[in-house]
Amino acid sequence: MKRLISVLAAILCAVGCLCVPASAEPAVSAGCAVVLDADTGELLYARHPDTPGLIASTTKIMTAYLACLDGGLDQPFTIPAEAVGVEGSSLYLKEGESLSREALLYGTMLQSGNDAALALAIAVSGSEAAFVDRMNEMARQLGLQNTHYANPHGLDSAGNYSSARDLALLTAKALENPDFRRICATKSVTVPGDRVLTNHNKLLWHCPGCIGVKTGYTRAAGRLLVSAAQREGRTLICVTINDPADWQDHIALMDWGFSRYEARAVAVRGEPLCTAPGGTPLLADADLTLNLAPDETPRLVFCPGLSSDLLSGEAAGTVKVFLNGKSVAELPVIWGGR
Repeated sequence: MKRLISVLAAILCAVGCLCVPASAEPAVSAGCAVVLDADTGELLYARHPDTPGLIASTTKIMTAYLACLDGGLDQPFTIPAEAVGVEGSSLYLKEGESLSREALLYGTMLQSGNDAALALAIAVSGSEAAFVDRMNEMARQLGLQNTHYANPHGLDSAGNYSSARDLALLTAKALENPDFRRICATKSVTVPGDRVLTNHNKLLWHCPGCIGVKTGYTRAAGRLLVSAAQREGRTLICVTINDPADWQDHIALMDWGFSRYEARAVAVRGEPLCTAPGGTPLLADADLTLNLAPDETPRLVFCPGLSSDLLSGEAAGTVKVFLNGKSVAELPVIWGGR
């Protein structure tokens, strides 16, 4: 009997392995979800990607992005009365105190302070209404077809909504801004008032390569999470909406997404990489490994340096590496001889 059970167990195991391959999409609990390749714009995973709904504090992605674009992060701002006592998560701002825009950004993205987001909006545009207009104009510019904003913080409103795809596209654009990227990846920081802020995004500690981005929750919206991770030069963005198991789901989706690529050596130091116009060989002066899909071939563009003597072993300039028209890496090259 024991031998029969062992044989049956082996058969079931084999059948299970055949039916559920390692590359199968993970089962997730989210009502809506996407995984976006930020480097190519390809949607790798989608569950109801264009269904609009309440987005809670993930609204603050747009708020922070616009503030970063506006610049002047070291400028002090005196907190007005209307930014004090905003319901929900809070930085506990006090009327009349002065904080820099950068401190308000940390309060918005790490602490998810609704008061910090409102103060930031007023600092940038002079009023909440003017800032919301700016949010909606940017949504139009970015082609976010299922997005509309009614406030800068995400408290529930019928006019404040987005979709999983739109949140991913917005995040991909926002991550191109170095200030936004730096702030949303910060794990902990101290801002004026001896406020020690710890990022609510647990994935920064538990998901390899995580670089942000934002959590969100209201009773009506459920749990939302927007995350981004970078591995071997590749960036993926994951969005889940109304997901009670969001931490586990994001880790599983990220691992699955990155498993679709393979680490391939694009350049090996000292080895031929490409040729300059005229046929002179160029040698890589650094190693470069990228996560690439099996059918992906990077495009290499030579950017000449100041030297034009073509001496073997001398610096020749750089080579930019493009995937789907987007620059993803740059490395130095040397002349390989005439």
